[in-house]
Amino acid sequence: MTLAAPLNLLRQARARFTQREIAAHVGKDIKTVRRWEKGETPCPAMLEPALRDLLQQPARTTNGAGGDTQFRFIDLFAGIGGIRMGFEAHGGECVFTSEWNDFSTRTYRENYPAGGEHTLIGDIVSFPVEDVPSHDVLLGGFPCQPFSIAGVSKKNALGRPHGFECTTQGTLFFDVARIIAAKRPAAFLLENVKNLLSHDKGRTFDVILQTLREELGYEVHYRVIDGQHFTPQHRERIIIVGFRGSTAFSWDDLQLPAHGPRLGSILHRTDGSEPVLPWDHDRFFDHTTRRVQPKYTLTPKLWTYLQDYAAKHRAAGNGFGFGMAYPDSVTRTLSARYHKDGSEILVYQGEALRPRRLTPRECARLMGFPDTFRIPVSDTQAYRQFGNSVVMPVMREVARIMLPHVQTLLAEGPRHG
Repeated sequence: MTLAAPLNLLRQARARFTQREIAAHVGKDIKTVRRWEKGETPCPAMLEPALRDLLQQPARTTNGAGGDTQFRFIDLFAGIGGIRMGFEAHGGECVFTSEWNDFSTRTYRENYPAGGEHTLIGDIVSFPVEDVPSHDVLLGGFPCQPFSIAGVSKKNALGRPHGFECTTQGTLFFDVARIIAAKRPAAFLLENVKNLLSHDKGRTFDVILQTLREELGYEVHYRVIDGQHFTPQHRERIIIVGFRGSTAFSWDDLQLPAHGPRLGSILHRTDGSEPVLPWDHDRFFDHTTRRVQPKYTLTPKLWTYLQDYAAKHRAAGNGFGFGMAYPDSVTRTLSARYHKDGSEILVYQGEALRPRRLTPRECARLMGFPDTFRIPVSDTQAYRQFGNSVVMPVMREVARIMLPHVQTLLAEGPRHG
């Protein structure tokens, strides 16, 4: 008997079962199953009956929360996992993650402990596409700096390329495309800045749509969604979703609250009701004095500089300046540069006090992360991470309206890839 038969059965089983489930069924460990799948060692012919028996059984995967897994997904350019969290809320199981930044990886590992067959790698560019596991949904917040207004302005000033000409970041979209082409997931979600629509007079976005629709053959829908429906922050991002087959997907199914929360809902509470988080202790908020730690209040020198800077631009007829925020405010967009001076969101503390920055915990809340989310990195790195993240409740809501169509496609045929 040749070895082709058990290997083929193994591949069929991997379309429905995890490596852990296969290993348990055939009496081997996960590493052995992984070596078979990669071709490093042959899959023994004697296992053919066991694999055939497994294929007769219903898939029984469970997600990390102990509930039934509705779908398997991969998390590319994962950052600190905001997109992942939104899809896990609807029964998704993450089976593969890619994130190149060491600080983001540290935060990611702290909040999403590795388990089962999950793999976390660094740079996706050099990773063999055949080693990406089978999945139903591909998630990717591919880097936005080449397309953001701030990123384009900075690179123009420095004489550097941007968009798809930026070989270090802009072309990472095509790494997403090559995985979609090879693995053929039932659906995908891609996220980027609103400026992606208009970059290079719309030509950049046209290339993206042409690649997804014409070259890959996916049904594609996109929409700009403002995070202020869910958190007190004006943050517009384009969401691109695609499906392997024809669907009745409609953005009209989104449930976007007409009146979102205001800044006061995410600020540290000074009335004694601020929760004591054992992973924060008094790092951001002094529970004894019921005050935000004084280091977040601007120094006299920085506050004077920001006021003078704003006055200079007002005199010149420009709109540049700091953004003062009040409890009933919806803030400006939190950026990755917030650690420098906090100028886009300064919290008013009364006439007698200088304004302050948001604390990293407040930034987490501003992005829709729960207080159970841990912040193991420095304040500077935390500000960068939240400034680069997604508004998690937006992802959760998009996942909700995508899921019925993903389930329909999965019912029509097996997983691909």
